[in-house]
Amino acid sequence: MTTVQSPPVPPTAIRPKVVARTGLYAVLAANAAVVTLFAVQAGFASNALVVLGRFTGLYAALLMAFQLLLVARLPWLDRRIGMDRLTNWHRWTGFGLLWTLVGHVVFIVFGYAESSSLDPVSQLVDLAETVEGVFRAVVALGLVLVIGAVSARWARRRLAYETWHFIHLYTYVAVVLAFTHQVAAGTTFTATPAATTYWYALWTVALGSVTVGRLVLPLWRNWRHQLRVEAVVSESDHVVSVYITGRDLDRLPARAGQFFLWRFLTKDRWWQANPFSLSAAPDGRTLRLTAKAAGDGSAGLRHLRPGTRVFAEGPYGAFTAMHRTRPEAVLVAGGVGVTPIRALLEELHGHAVVIYRVGTDRDAVLYDELRDLAHAKGAELHLVTGPPVPDRLAAGELARLVPDIADRDVFLCGPPPMMNAVLGSLRELDVPKQQIHFERFSLAG
Repeated sequence: MTTVQSPPVPPTAIRPKVVARTGLYAVLAANAAVVTLFAVQAGFASNALVVLGRFTGLYAALLMAFQLLLVARLPWLDRRIGMDRLTNWHRWTGFGLLWTLVGHVVFIVFGYAESSSLDPVSQLVDLAETVEGVFRAVVALGLVLVIGAVSARWARRRLAYETWHFIHLYTYVAVVLAFTHQVAAGTTFTATPAATTYWYALWTVALGSVTVGRLVLPLWRNWRHQLRVEAVVSESDHVVSVYITGRDLDRLPARAGQFFLWRFLTKDRWWQANPFSLSAAPDGRTLRLTAKAAGDGSAGLRHLRPGTRVFAEGPYGAFTAMHRTRPEAVLVAGGVGVTPIRALLEELHGHAVVIYRVGTDRDAVLYDELRDLAHAKGAELHLVTGPPVPDRLAAGELARLVPDIADRDVFLCGPPPMMNAVLGSLRELDVPKQQIHFERFSLAG
């Protein structure tokens, strides 16, 4: 099976990312309007604090459902927006969820305490003991507070991904507890048949999306494709490529530039999931990943044996030719970030300039492949070497290498410091934001 070339894209093409992002905003806004309408129809309490508490509780439930949608890893959304941006939105939505939940509890407790002789703490205890579903809501809030604390940047950097992920899974427990609280104590939930139907439908879509995207689809694809390690090839002292084969790979909807979460089912690493990009465009017969031995997960790839079973989640990512806006492109790679760039070059149609930034010539992983592929595609290839200071990819140097860079799509992948520097240079050169494509690997719960 030959690689499908991406067709030229006119500058006026509608951007899939814009369509998906606008659609998400519209869905959230429409649901917020519906929730507000149902709350108004249910009537207002005499105490203003209780009214505020009910509204914040309803908006918290809506944000919780939206959170699930953002991390459901639905292929349609992921291909258009990218897991990194969805994860970032998930994080910021989480802050909104946390504050609306806290507001819900504070307003409700102080509102009822105002009408009784109890202090706020005693009032909360009384509600938990006497009103069905309130105790479950308190437990759900406690779980959200813990999850929010371990998801803060200072804590996240100190935790192994597997530990953080295990704690993050309690989000689903909090969701179930919050939903049962809403069913038991939510006046708006049962105010009208339409409101009841709406909330059941909302939670069914949210939980169903997670079930399909995070469980059903990965299990189905792995059962269908039966992935196994075909070969392990050393590219250098610190870099290794793993070739993976399977059944009906021509039906796997993977594209150059995307990545998978790979689990190699050996006794010592089956529980580890590592995000590695495809380093070659999918050809319907094999998949290839190339990784640098930077940690325990990637270092162990060198010792994989042919025939090892593989469980892969994906493909994920919006770093693909699907988002092109111009007929010609610039591909900028740094270090092992060359892997998706090399795959993209294989798929892209139209003239391309490839800029490969490394410390020394010996660090140029896959350079021979990249050189041969550039020659075959009629692309320009520039190997830029040297220490990070002075900046070898400053605006002036980029303009010298690619004088018409503002008229091209720019695909960028590399270490965060290099990416940040290049993004700054692109802004100096007035490259339109919609022509700049990059993705930062990050995982959500």
